[in-house]
Amino acid sequence: MAVSLFDQFMSPTYLGIPLLAIALTLPWVLFPTPSARWLNNRLLTLQSWFINRFTQQLLTPLNMNGHKWALILTSLMAFLITLNILGLLPYTFTPTTQLSLNLGLAFPLWLATVLIGLRNQPTAALGHLLPEGTPTPLIPILIVIETISLLIRPLALGVRLTANLTAGHLLMQLTSTATFALLFTSPAVSLLTMILLFMLTLLEVAVAMIQAYVFVLLRSLYLQENV
Repeated sequence: MAVSLFDQFMSPTYLGIPLLAIALTLPWVLFPTPSARWLNNRLLTLQSWFINRFTQQLLTPLNMNGHKWALILTSLMAFLITLNILGLLPYTFTPTTQLSLNLGLAFPLWLATVLIGLRNQPTAALGHLLPEGTPTPLIPILIVIETISLLIRPLALGVRLTANLTAGHLLMQLTSTATFALLFTSPAVSLLTMILLFMLTLLEVAVAMIQAYVFVLLRSLYLQENV
């Protein structure tokens, strides 16, 4: 029976039990635990440097009220990067290729930022729906357009992450299939496709990190509008 290209995106099950919870829990086990020593090993030092640099860059444009979100945003960034990169390994499952999971990560945080804005500064939050200096006949149309653009933000976050990772996985699978199919019939062409597959793998590693960063960065920009 022919195997569909999209079978790799199906949530794995064992004896009817979905293994998605294990796939989401495993990345946290891989992180080394910080110790109380004055000097740590290279892995802990690199992890601390990365987290500090990312947190500093992410929270620079935010005021002090937005700094309360440092733990959530930094943890989400590390979580997404780990899931995306582990999904590039052979015979693994990438949870972030599931739109339901990405929407589950995007919608609650987006809703929290909107509610914070409506609670702390309701006039400014509602003022984003109507740009200053808008002609009177265009006011109802612009309010509808801005409301729709506000409501589709979590959907855009989830679809962006899902589409980029899914397209990369499909492209890698197609290239690897072509490499194996041409291995005996045309070794020279197979070697070229193998080189292409290697370069594509490096590109996908970069995409996995960039998409996680973009996801969290847009979350921080939405937060900046409401704090």
